[in-house]
Amino acid sequence: MTYEVKSLNEECGLFGIWNHPQAAQVTYFGLHSLQHRGQEGAGILTNDRKILKRYRDVGLLSEVFKNSDDLAKLTGTGAIGHVRYATAGEASVDNIQPFYFRFHDGDLGLAHNGNLTNAVSLRRELEEKGAIFSSTSDTEILAHLIRHSQQTDFMDKVKEALATVKGGFAYLLMAEDKLIAALDPNGFRPLSIGRMKNGAWVVSSETCAFEVVGAQWVRDVKPGELVIIDDEGIHYDSYTADTQLAICSMEYVYFARPDSTIAGVNVHTARKNMGKRLAQEFHQQADIVVGVPNSSLSAAMGFAEESGLPNEMGLIKNQYTQRTFIQPTQELREQGVRMKLSAVSGVVKGKRVVMIDDSIVRGTTSRRIVQLLREAGAAEVHVAIASPPLAYPCFYGIDIQDRKELISANHSVEEVRQIIGADSLTYLSKEGLIDSVGLETNAPNGGLCVAYFDGDYPTPLYDYEERYLESLKEKTSFF
Repeated sequence: MTYEVKSLNEECGLFGIWNHPQAAQVTYFGLHSLQHRGQEGAGILTNDRKILKRYRDVGLLSEVFKNSDDLAKLTGTGAIGHVRYATAGEASVDNIQPFYFRFHDGDLGLAHNGNLTNAVSLRRELEEKGAIFSSTSDTEILAHLIRHSQQTDFMDKVKEALATVKGGFAYLLMAEDKLIAALDPNGFRPLSIGRMKNGAWVVSSETCAFEVVGAQWVRDVKPGELVIIDDEGIHYDSYTADTQLAICSMEYVYFARPDSTIAGVNVHTARKNMGKRLAQEFHQQADIVVGVPNSSLSAAMGFAEESGLPNEMGLIKNQYTQRTFIQPTQELREQGVRMKLSAVSGVVKGKRVVMIDDSIVRGTTSRRIVQLLREAGAAEVHVAIASPPLAYPCFYGIDIQDRKELISANHSVEEVRQIIGADSLTYLSKEGLIDSVGLETNAPNGGLCVAYFDGDYPTPLYDYEERYLESLKEKTSFF
């Protein structure tokens, strides 16, 4: 596991392409745009005239494909690629995707972004039927469900398998004659379709990858939808009619790149709106606004515009800090903040600073940044968070599945303020978040999943239900 300033990670990033002579190379560039969605491992699987080839390993994309031969060997006109951060499964090469399954009647490649909430039960059932798993990842379950299906048509098998798994998921499957994309019935994880000038179809977790590979956005994959791409073109189908839009709100708050667009809403614009609304809900006197780089800079811009305060570069991120393969203990997280961030004394000295951040998870990072600003001479540090308090776990693909990890689960806003050492602490309201994103939908919570803030999950929790209910009775201290 690698150290990050923000102790919050998205599960994975997906990229797929069909009918391009340099499918592996294009997939590499697409995955590079999605590196922020997973730094633990990467892999690419290609389709060369119905022969599937794969290369994967642990590390960043550039570390995995450090030799030009690694890509050159992946010949073919179709490909799926994956960058991984694990929320389910161990950090080993066996869990690095895409997975590759060899069957007597046709090979299959599989990549997944998200988390299945009924994975434990399904795995137990499949093992009792004789299934043998080669990884600890929940991704492999879909392939076993497809093979155990009693349907005769392959696509009917896929539909039945997709209707059986629950939770948050975006899948890419590579068959010998087609590329398949599928999204969960709530659309928790983003997935979009694009097309290149030569006619090649691409599928990506984020639209920012389209810009890099020269593709034009066509449309988003819809909740419960199945997209089949083959030599005849693109076909849209569905595996369930029981859908309800609930896009992960943390995609807009933190995960997605600001140049991506999700469900028609540009991420930078949404974050800027969050900053504006946060300024309206902020009731302190201050001199300057300072955003925590990089994910909070858009919100800081909006806050400054709305409040009339100057937006200053009071914190600098060291872009060249080496990744450190260490166990992320609290002590090391605190030390790591100094490696990643520096406060600019000439900007903040003697000033009442509004420090804008996107979220507070454990509180460790916020406490250290407040301390950095004070040591640089800030007269006051007022922390303003462009999202509501994270008080409940996520079971759909973010690595916060235990309330013990969340400082706001058992502490009031005032207690959190004291813990991080700020002069004041203001969170964006849930309504402010929903309004700031502004999806055009009549779905609950404006089409967003906000369960991390209010505990109202849009789906049953299945295997997680019992443990979650127990956690609500537990108390955790961060003092």
